[in-house]
Amino acid sequence: MDPLEQPVTWVLVEGPSDVAALRVLRAARGITPDDEPCVLVDMGGATNIRRELVRALARRPRPRVLGLCDEREAHYFVRALEAHHDDLGADVVPTLENLSDLGFFVCRRDLEDELMRALGTHGTRAVIDDLGLGPAFEAFTRQLAWQGRPLLDQLRRFGTTTSGRKELLAGALAAAVDVDAIPPPLAALLDSMPTTVDESRPSA
Repeated sequence: MDPLEQPVTWVLVEGPSDVAALRVLRAARGITPDDEPCVLVDMGGATNIRRELVRALARRPRPRVLGLCDEREAHYFVRALEAHHDDLGADVVPTLENLSDLGFFVCRRDLEDELMRALGTHGTRAVIDDLGLGPAFEAFTRQLAWQGRPLLDQLRRFGTTTSGRKELLAGALAAAVDVDAIPPPLAALLDSMPTTVDESRPSA
């Protein structure tokens, strides 16, 4: 593909569950993977943000870069953006407080937690049941270490106990959340993402 035809907005996220949820939320806005003008980049962890910024800065045309991170990992983003502040043409020096001004949005705990809190514990449990994971969740809550814990804590932990479950659950939670209840950091990122390739390209 000619470089000018390639998507020129990159969205940097920490892992595959973030990509899965964003694809579902974009599809709800009528943007299928085949029509996606953005590159959703699974960085394999927040500590790789600097590497991905270097990759983006080396591309021609240089992509616009957006991102999503967890609150406890946001300092990695700040440091990486600060290191490449001039190259990125940022108008402000990156800080934890102004990451959103630079197109990087912060989940309070993580993306799944944002979606679970938006759906509530009953809504989240319904998603788990719809996935056929209800019996597995019941067995998990009977484990001595998790008996009597708050339901939201149990739900959060359950999503990470088996390989692939976090990604599966993230997509299902995203599909279940009402469009008017999308958590603020996700809504802000979605609003910042172009919907067509033409919108994604920088103006001449």
